[in-house]
Amino acid sequence: MNRVYEIFEVWPDGSTVKRAVVSGLEFAKVTLDRLAERTSYECKAADARTHQVVAQRNVPQAKGRTVKRIFQIAYDEGIGFRRAQLLRELGYGVISALCNEAAKVLLSSIQHYDLFIVGHAAPESSRREIVAWLKANYPRVKILALNPPRQQMTDADYNAIQNGPETWLPIVTSA
Repeated sequence: MNRVYEIFEVWPDGSTVKRAVVSGLEFAKVTLDRLAERTSYECKAADARTHQVVAQRNVPQAKGRTVKRIFQIAYDEGIGFRRAQLLRELGYGVISALCNEAAKVLLSSIQHYDLFIVGHAAPESSRREIVAWLKANYPRVKILALNPPRQQMTDADYNAIQNGPETWLPIVTSA
């Protein structure tokens, strides 16, 4: 079952105009890229059900420099959604992907990110695979791995046990 995504154009006054509704992450990315080629305004793709932003294009320079951009790979939709909400409330720009394959689709168009967060709720092999992929494709961006007890991602720049924001939020604010 494919998720449904809404594609928005953000006008200079901050208002949004829905430009398309598509099924599937790949189609959302293609539709977003095509819209971004036709306009200089910021463009966003969001999950139609959760309203979580999954991709952005044409982010204004001033905004891009003042807001730290975080890309999270979550493996539990509820936890990923709550983490993104908390980070947005704290002033971060957050893009989320649910699983490695979705992350790779969204990250195939190189964008600027200040930090990657890798969630805890996947097999260790999957998490190691995405950390290696991120290091190869975004070598200058730091990676925070949120881990179950007694597990660490040795290739990640930071590790924290996933048992509440008090364990990992100080890393985000200092990174």
